[in-house]
Amino acid sequence: MSEMLSFTAAADRMGIGLAGVKQLVSERKLLAIKTDEGVVIPAEALDGELPVKHLFGVLMLLHDAGFSPEESYRWLTTADDSLPGTPLQALHENRATEVKRRAQALAF
Repeated sequence: MSEMLSFTAAADRMGIGLAGVKQLVSERKLLAIKTDEGVVIPAEALDGELPVKHLFGVLMLLHDAGFSPEESYRWLTTADDSLPGTPLQALHENRATEVKRRAQALAF
């Protein structure tokens, strides 16, 4: 599993308060998942100090398809031959259209 951040560590990295991180998670603009260590934020969901561009839209599509945050993380970090790489890598590379199409297809 990749580097995981506590809410406090994510707040420090993003330069915002803990309440701001919680708000981003509740609005599905930032991904938080439950692990054995508690609820954490995958560091790769951040691009520097901000959530990865277009992550919000993809998380909404996955939520609408019935995915839990943990299932969304698994989907985002699983290699996809049609992209290539993982959907999260594609978002980091600003290839959101391809990722959103793949996420939309999951709802059918």
